[in-house]
Amino acid sequence: MTTQDAAANPAAARSPALFALTVFASACLVFLVEPMIAKLVLPLLGGGPSIWNTSLAFFQAALLAGYGYAHLLQRVRSIRLQAGLHLAAMVLAALVLPLHVTGVFGAPSSEHPALWLLGVMAVSIGAPFAVLSATAPLAQAWHARTLHAETGSEPYVLYAASNLGSLLALLAYPIVVEPLATLHGQAVGWSLGYGAFVLLMAALMIFVTRVGGEAAPIVVVEGDVPEAVPTWRDRLTWIVLAAIPSSLMMGVTTHLATDVASAPFLWVIPLALYLVTFIIAFSTKPVMSEQTTLILQAAAVAACASILPFRVSNFFLQIFVHLSAFFLTALMCHQALVARRPTPAHLTGFYLWMSLGGVVGGGFNAFVAPVIFNNVWEYPLVLALACLVRPWGDGPVERWRWVTFAIGCVAAAGAPLAVLAAYNGEIGRANLLGTTGHDLMLLLVRLLLAAAVVCAFIVRRRGLVFFGIIVIISLAAEGAGDKVDVLKSWRSFFGVVRQSELQLAPLGGTVRLLSHGTTLHGAQAQDPRFRCRPLVYYAPETPIGQVFTQAARDKPALRIGAVGLGTGAVAAYTRPADRLTFFEIDPLVIRISTDPAHFSYTTACARGKIDYVVGDARLTLAKQPRDQFDILLIDAFSSDSVPAHLLTVEAMRGYLSRIKPDGVLILHLSNRNLDLRSPAMAVAYAAGGEALLQRHDAAKSSPMLWESSEDALIVARNAKALAAFAADPRWKPTEPVLVRPWTDDYTNLVGALYGRMKERWAWLP
Repeated sequence: MTTQDAAANPAAARSPALFALTVFASACLVFLVEPMIAKLVLPLLGGGPSIWNTSLAFFQAALLAGYGYAHLLQRVRSIRLQAGLHLAAMVLAALVLPLHVTGVFGAPSSEHPALWLLGVMAVSIGAPFAVLSATAPLAQAWHARTLHAETGSEPYVLYAASNLGSLLALLAYPIVVEPLATLHGQAVGWSLGYGAFVLLMAALMIFVTRVGGEAAPIVVVEGDVPEAVPTWRDRLTWIVLAAIPSSLMMGVTTHLATDVASAPFLWVIPLALYLVTFIIAFSTKPVMSEQTTLILQAAAVAACASILPFRVSNFFLQIFVHLSAFFLTALMCHQALVARRPTPAHLTGFYLWMSLGGVVGGGFNAFVAPVIFNNVWEYPLVLALACLVRPWGDGPVERWRWVTFAIGCVAAAGAPLAVLAAYNGEIGRANLLGTTGHDLMLLLVRLLLAAAVVCAFIVRRRGLVFFGIIVIISLAAEGAGDKVDVLKSWRSFFGVVRQSELQLAPLGGTVRLLSHGTTLHGAQAQDPRFRCRPLVYYAPETPIGQVFTQAARDKPALRIGAVGLGTGAVAAYTRPADRLTFFEIDPLVIRISTDPAHFSYTTACARGKIDYVVGDARLTLAKQPRDQFDILLIDAFSSDSVPAHLLTVEAMRGYLSRIKPDGVLILHLSNRNLDLRSPAMAVAYAAGGEALLQRHDAAKSSPMLWESSEDALIVARNAKALAAFAADPRWKPTEPVLVRPWTDDYTNLVGALYGRMKERWAWLP
């Protein structure tokens, strides 16, 4: 369109902005509702990377439904009729609003949590989400039928605007929306935003029906590359190129949360980078060329393969390398996808198959991998397979590349051999592997793997050869990785659970540990002298141990409730007249902790009656009789996937109603990344309870795991129940007005994260 044409037709001049604004707005609504509905639903399942991955898989399936709907709608030749049908679909989808969680499926299921979650999300948000998701391909198809023929402008660029809107909404939710608005306000605001979007979409419909007429076909203009109808090989290629980044996004999230650090909001970063790759790939002038991407991706993937098993390496180095490898690999795939895109005549079909690829990749991680793998093996597997997307080159492989490949393989194979020699050779047998010897061994291992990485980079232009050396490096690094003595690893919907061992002479030798991801959930000494002594968080010296010891002195029989099982260490405090009920959401943890082959606190050390209730603690505790417990322990906050719904005013009132008038509630608030003390104190006060706080520091003379430093809050229905603790100088009065109390309608995890950062970095305001 020329300047004169634009001046003569102002509506046409403004129309590209109208298309972009509509696509941008729909993407914003889509990515605002994802964390919003997650906040409404996911806490009932305890949080965690697997739950987030299942949610992403649902949203990808809903996106596929939206793209399929847009593709079918293009079979209607009349744009006016298309617009009318789409307007009707948007109005019908609005019938499930305002946004809320359906109660059709009842309480969450711990046996089949994925099915429950998928059903709830489908009924609660499925229709509006699918209709909104159809906007991007539908608007691009209308653009191709109206402006593309007249101006030659590229409709695929609108997909970059869509992903920009998605990215901004994703980042805005935890930083702006969540801290400033209640959950009810968010739901109402989003529902009103959906209504406003219907009006915006109606404006776009008016424009396209005026310009496009009854039946405006998509035509080929100058600049389009003529091509045949996409073949099944083309469609399969689109699926594969879309599936790899989708799988890697979930895989790197799970790996970082499981093996590196389950830091709050860590899941936001891979998803944001995933969206950025779409923005770059679909831009008319990408900020990174395909050639640059291929060079950087080779270096990042080779480095990632070499450090992947070394979980105790520098935290920031791990994060940087893994996210770089994911980002560049996803960008490589998406650029290859864009290079293979069809003409606008097949635009909606292209997006349909691309979306199917996203579902395939996400579904593999969310539903297949947790069943067939006992660890997060899907991440390195797909990362290696992605190397096959790289160009394979023409003709036979040069001899010098084979030589380089061989040198790299030999160097990589030398890494586990060096470790084996160090641990099983003369030094290992003499048990003299001190700091110097260990450091020399690590240096040698790193040099060998670095040499293999360099060789991999040199042969990068041959995709198949590069894939082969990456596999060798991955296997070699796994053999040379951190020598943590992991006896057993299990995986359930709720995450990866590992049993490992340490040799600690002060505790009589072998100590077994249970960890969930990167969080320690308990330990037990195997020496008979210490086997029934609670360790770490539950030791007699800790606040939790103090409460159990004091209650045993005051009452001949105790009725105890404990949310969070772990190794079951608190069972060792029970006497024959006591009864303890554990409330645990993960059936796998119950099976592990009640098997004497793993831990024996609940079977050999407990002298009272022990029983178990499976399910979300908030729901299962609500079914318990009132005034029942002498002690109620809430120990669900030490992990970084904090179930915030267990720390609200409404939850606190429920806890207080379940303890006896002279009973005590204990909140274990230790957390590496979140300050939970301030909201807990505010919640206890707002719920009408009396509270005391203790910040316990483990004695410097204590052996490792003998006890741990921790924060604990004790709450009671009246001050008299806390009299014995108030007389103990270790327990301090609370400050309940430091922050706004959390409720079912308001939580502020960003504020809790900032509070912890202020403790570590005094310069923060």
